[in-house]
Amino acid sequence: MSHTLSSSKTSARTARRRASSGLKKASHGVVIYCVYGLNKKVAFPPSKLIKVLRAGLPVKELQDLQATLDVPMEKLVPMLGISRATLHRRKFQGRLDQSESDRVIRFARLMGKAVEVFESKEGARQWLRAPQFGLGGAVPLEYAETEVGAREVENLLGRVEYGVYS
Repeated sequence: MSHTLSSSKTSARTARRRASSGLKKASHGVVIYCVYGLNKKVAFPPSKLIKVLRAGLPVKELQDLQATLDVPMEKLVPMLGISRATLHRRKFQGRLDQSESDRVIRFARLMGKAVEVFESKEGARQWLRAPQFGLGGAVPLEYAETEVGAREVENLLGRVEYGVYS
């Protein structure tokens, strides 16, 4: 009987490990996908993206966002609402929590829209880091610290795309 309990504990551990590794694979490349669009290897339809966000993104996704935006980590994490102590904890744990992951994706999607509008990563970076008249002189990355601000940045990018810049 103890062998049965032992084997069921082992199989439960194995199942958790497999599920965890499947999630790691499933969440790899979310930032890159949001910035550059459809990846032939991995697609993130909304249902899959929601599942990945609920579990929390790997810290590597935050590093990918930092590299893509070309903003120092010390400047980026406060915009994402992550303190220095929390960042160290997350690095140790290996995962961001759900709300932090959501904010990472918010910034990645804005970068993706800016790349689409300006047709270059460098043009997108410059626009996102410069004060914009259409935002009352605010810097888009700073304005996007809230969901409402991010939507305004997205709306402004849409106006720029269609030549209705104001």
